[in-house]
Amino acid sequence: MARPKKHPLVLRIAQTVIVLTVMFVLWLGYAWYQVSNTPVTQAVKKADVGIILGAALWGDEPSPGLKERLEQGLKEYRAGMFQYFIVSGGRDTVRSRLTEAEGMASYLQRQGVPKEAIILENQATNTYENLEYSSRLMQERKLSNAVIVTHTFHAARALEMAHFLNYMDPQLSVVESKVMPKAPNTIREILAYTKWQLNRFGIPIHT
Repeated sequence: MARPKKHPLVLRIAQTVIVLTVMFVLWLGYAWYQVSNTPVTQAVKKADVGIILGAALWGDEPSPGLKERLEQGLKEYRAGMFQYFIVSGGRDTVRSRLTEAEGMASYLQRQGVPKEAIILENQATNTYENLEYSSRLMQERKLSNAVIVTHTFHAARALEMAHFLNYMDPQLSVVESKVMPKAPNTIREILAYTKWQLNRFGIPIHT
């Protein structure tokens, strides 16, 4: 008895689903590689400014993860790799007393950084805005180049955004977190990296 022929439309749908599934899996592998394979690095040449990308405050104090970024920045500053900090980040919630930038500035001053060496960027709510608004502050103050300070899992997206925003020869200084759980942050960053790539090529994804 002859088998019933499958409808051509059903075959095309099945083939499309398979192709899209394979592409999705390949993309996840690529995004995971980008997010997971940035080594711990430090600046290799002097820059005008170090940009600390914001993260959560706990009350008025930097969270343990944000402190890791601040300590990485302090290490570069004390080594003479830049003269000025830009601390970038707005309020975590409408009830927050301080912006992330204000919390970071207070921490740096307690570590001996002069107030006049710290530039506050108080508006950013995401990584792209961190870098966009920091770039404007650099232009206003005629600062040419920057060291971007963040965590390893965040580095690929931050550097790509800096190039997209026409930063002059941006450098990374990144730290491997000892206090933030790796798996959840990696998954979150893969999703954020995917969203960034879609936005970059004109596909609006809002979160």
